[in-house]
Amino acid sequence: MTSDNLSRAETAWMKSLCCAVLFVALLLSGAGAVAAQTGVARFFGTYQGTAVITQLDGEEEKRDMSVDIRQEDYGFRVDWTTAIATGDREAKQKSYSIAFRPSARDGVYAAAMATNVFGHTVQMDPMKGEPFVWSRILGDTLTIFSLYVAPNGDYMMQQYDRTLVEGGLALKFLLHRNGQPTRSVDTFLAKVSD
Repeated sequence: MTSDNLSRAETAWMKSLCCAVLFVALLLSGAGAVAAQTGVARFFGTYQGTAVITQLDGEEEKRDMSVDIRQEDYGFRVDWTTAIATGDREAKQKSYSIAFRPSARDGVYAAAMATNVFGHTVQMDPMKGEPFVWSRILGDTLTIFSLYVAPNGDYMMQQYDRTLVEGGLALKFLLHRNGQPTRSVDTFLAKVSD
């Protein structure tokens, strides 16, 4: 074998090695690659804000709201908290945490809220009174839907639209009971950390 042939063989071997290293690096960064491809990474961060909600009886409630959106495994997790303070009563706080995994539909994510007998995360069953939750990304809006079915067959649908705007998220919450809108909340959540 001449030195010229050896040089070509070494070059081909180096190219193959570089391709293999690049392929392994891409495999190891799988979760990050999935998040980057889906566009969900644009929403990652912690956001906080306040909203004033008028109840049916005319009483106003101030609600402090926060949401944290993070990468998790091959999807993402959304944690949010609402603290309700009215008058001199002690604040009530509700917190939720839901992991989402990509579905077969582009931009649509299934909630991973329960574990089946095989150890896999699955959707909950609305026929058992559990919420059926999914999310989607449409343009600059990340939406989370929650469907609840009452024992008598009535249903309630919650919709959280979180739209990217300068400095944070525009939050719009919608509540429907049997298809009729019963509540709507609009507020701004400022981004406080990445």
